[in-house]
Amino acid sequence: CGGGGCEDGEVREGTTCVPYVAGDPEPFAGPGIPAGVSWQWQITGTVDTSLDVDVYDVDLFELTDAVRDAIHARGSTLVCYFSAGSYEPWTPDAAEFPEDTIGRRLEGWPDERWLDVNDPTVREILEARLDLAVEKGCDGVEPDNVTAWDTSSGFGVTQLEQLAFNRFLADAAHVRGLSVALKNDVEQIADLLDWFDYTVNEECWDYDECDTLAPFVAADKAVLHTEYVDDFADAQALADRVCPAGAGFSTIIKEWDLGPERLACP
Repeated sequence: CGGGGCEDGEVREGTTCVPYVAGDPEPFAGPGIPAGVSWQWQITGTVDTSLDVDVYDVDLFELTDAVRDAIHARGSTLVCYFSAGSYEPWTPDAAEFPEDTIGRRLEGWPDERWLDVNDPTVREILEARLDLAVEKGCDGVEPDNVTAWDTSSGFGVTQLEQLAFNRFLADAAHVRGLSVALKNDVEQIADLLDWFDYTVNEECWDYDECDTLAPFVAADKAVLHTEYVDDFADAQALADRVCPAGAGFSTIIKEWDLGPERLACP
């Protein structure tokens, strides 16, 4: 796969390099998610809507009307997850991605491949996913895999191109009245904080990078934080170590499949 090759200050749009000038974030009048909320993140299995939490984060494509209505009946915020930076062959729109926009495999996730986030067709498909989120009644979105600049995607995505793409996602969500999460990408928080309403972070404790998330808490934007265990029987032992380190965070312990099991820090 090709990629890269633009001059400093330029980003790639398809096969063309163009100067990048960051405008102001798209105005967003809707509510975000404040720091310190309770939440549940469930991507697999039948969603358990009985939890007394402020926020549910569930899979966009699997979301049913019944689950949406049950979450909203509780007065909870509904965030809808989808992958913005990777190709997943099981999604209903998978056939729409041109072959030359599908790159290398994601480490640890052999069925997924990186997408060319600079490709206009890819961005159109992602905007259609945001439209679907509106149609399904989501309050916000969690676009995943937005760190292609920090890996071997096959497309040579630069830091500047990643910033441009992530800002594109945030602006496109806000235009549609959706709040939006920054997924991981802790190295670019300083340049993205004004665009994103909250963050979903995985394993900042394990990677010793939780301090990088402090700007979100300082701005009263939620840090929806997860650490993982292979066996849920080990969740409490991990929580005993993790919870004291996450002041202001909304920390939960989950298994890797992001099923219904959940242990929340007090």
